[in-house]
Amino acid sequence: MVFRGTITDAPDFDASADAEALYNAMKGIGSDKEAILDLVTSRSSAQRQETIAAYKSNFGKDLIEDLKYELTGNFERLIVSLMRTPAYHDAKEIHDAVKGAGTHERCLIEVLASRNNKQMHEMVAAYNDAYGRDMEEDIIMDTSGHFKKMLVVLLQGTRDESGVVDADLVEQDAQDLFAAGEEQWGTDESKFIMILGNRSVTHLHMVFDAYEKIAEVSIEDSIKNELSGDFERLMLAVVHCIRSVPMFFAGRLYKSMKGLGTADNTLIRIMISRSEIDMLDIREFFRLRYEKSLYNMIMDDTSGDYKRTLLNLCGGDDDLAGEFFPEAAQMAYKMWELSAMTKVQLRPTIGPTHNFDPAADAQALRKAMKGFGTDEDAIIDIVAQRSNAQRQEIRQAFKSLLGRDLMKDLKSELSKNLERLIIALMLTPAEFDAKMMRKAMEGAGTDEHALIEILVTRSNEEIQAMNAAYRDAYKKSLEDAIQSDTSGLFCRILVSLVQGAREEGSADMERANTDAQELADACNADSDDMEVKFMSVLCTRSFPHLRKVFQEFVRYTNKDIEQIIKKEMSGDVKNSFYAIVRSVKNQPSYLADRLYKAMKGLGTDDRALIRIMVSRSEIDLFNIRKEFKETHDTSLHEFIQGDTSGDYRKTLLVLCGGED
Repeated sequence: MVFRGTITDAPDFDASADAEALYNAMKGIGSDKEAILDLVTSRSSAQRQETIAAYKSNFGKDLIEDLKYELTGNFERLIVSLMRTPAYHDAKEIHDAVKGAGTHERCLIEVLASRNNKQMHEMVAAYNDAYGRDMEEDIIMDTSGHFKKMLVVLLQGTRDESGVVDADLVEQDAQDLFAAGEEQWGTDESKFIMILGNRSVTHLHMVFDAYEKIAEVSIEDSIKNELSGDFERLMLAVVHCIRSVPMFFAGRLYKSMKGLGTADNTLIRIMISRSEIDMLDIREFFRLRYEKSLYNMIMDDTSGDYKRTLLNLCGGDDDLAGEFFPEAAQMAYKMWELSAMTKVQLRPTIGPTHNFDPAADAQALRKAMKGFGTDEDAIIDIVAQRSNAQRQEIRQAFKSLLGRDLMKDLKSELSKNLERLIIALMLTPAEFDAKMMRKAMEGAGTDEHALIEILVTRSNEEIQAMNAAYRDAYKKSLEDAIQSDTSGLFCRILVSLVQGAREEGSADMERANTDAQELADACNADSDDMEVKFMSVLCTRSFPHLRKVFQEFVRYTNKDIEQIIKKEMSGDVKNSFYAIVRSVKNQPSYLADRLYKAMKGLGTDDRALIRIMVSRSEIDLFNIRKEFKETHDTSLHEFIQGDTSGDYRKTLLVLCGGED
């Protein structure tokens, strides 16, 4: 294995001199924390063990106990953890995860999914030595079901590491996984456990490719569809580690620092455990996937000596749009290839109700609004649990039977966000989109993010229907409204998208290569010329075609198109192109991020929340839910529950369709 760490053996190492330097740094009142962190982070783990032994020999004291006494908080936890061997550090993390009343399942998943056979055996031995207990028995006592079974399989450290691949077995495993999941009602979890827990990394790479050809969905999407809870999280982690361990850890590091607060245990564990293995690759993958380097995210999210120590382990900052290391470039290319191959099965959360009776629903709604007070529960139960087509029948029946306008009655009886949400559900999709475009442009400011989101995520047919609904409602063309409210290249991008004339169909390989080459050449042109060229390709080509274009772009430039957009462009133009690229790669993931941004921090962007929940509930809200959970380590259901209240929350949770 090629060394890709940031911490190596220090040259001219002298354990006794280091022991004396640490002793002097902690002698007397106070301690020289800078001397401690500089020394500890510039030595390999093996050298630190020699220093511990020299400290005891020279001074008759335990170095780790002295460090615990002199240091505090996260800085103490980080320095003390660095002084343990990798095996004993892993053993302590597992022990801490299972001891006491609760279990830290995500720690168990991260460690057991990512360690190789040798690391697993050394960790189990260290656990027994440190705690006098059997790790397997402790995990069995603290977990259950298929989650427990898979953890025990991984803990054996018996994954095939021969590197030999049997082509017939690859096809058989792919067929067995398909038969165990997508092909039948229910899931045969034992097949997933046996194959994913024992086969070699090389073998599983080929199985995943074969599986996608058979199932027309990725193995990740199948796991999200077929499994749930901690078992789903574990199996996804195993698949991610099979694909790329550094990519897996880049994602874990990002989750540990994004949002309010920092998951310091996760941050410390990964920064230590990977500093002598693959931290350089993790940094590259972090840069590939997120908007800033790992170094800068640590800078922004931590402080003091703790920050300085983490930055030493990180080993340096990365230019945002610089060239990739070979493995990262290959992974970027592979990610686009997977995106191009995979056919995502879109799943709604709301569908037509059985035994539907529009007249009965109309009468029930009238009853809920008649007299003093309003029965909001009855309104929510009907409106939120019917398809949009059924709601339109209810509107017609309400007028035919009662001679009243249902929309006016609802507006009269409801208020605030509940009224906005219920009315949104009662509009046709085209009417609702037209209204949202109008709201984004009316008044003093413009909600550019809403304009981008709607125009990027709608099909040609949906955009054309929205155009007609806009003209019908506001007696003006949507294109004219956009031109009145926006300017420059951003305006031209929106006008291009609002035509609803994006090409449809599969990729043209020869043309995709030409497009990729032209985009690559444009990156060396003036900024305005580059942006115009990007617009001519990104706003007009079909999504399947663009996936191939972006894949070949990596080959021509050794860069990912997302990073070019973030680095070289700015403002609404950057946001527009970035939204297109994200939607081409994985539209449910893009919309999951939009939902997260609508609710995170202080205050809620209710307009964005309502817009996405309503518009996607009959298309792909189930997929969005799954992406939300995977990306943000919490369910969309939990996020809505914590960020909204009352009948508004109840309606949103019905649309959400369940907790993951």
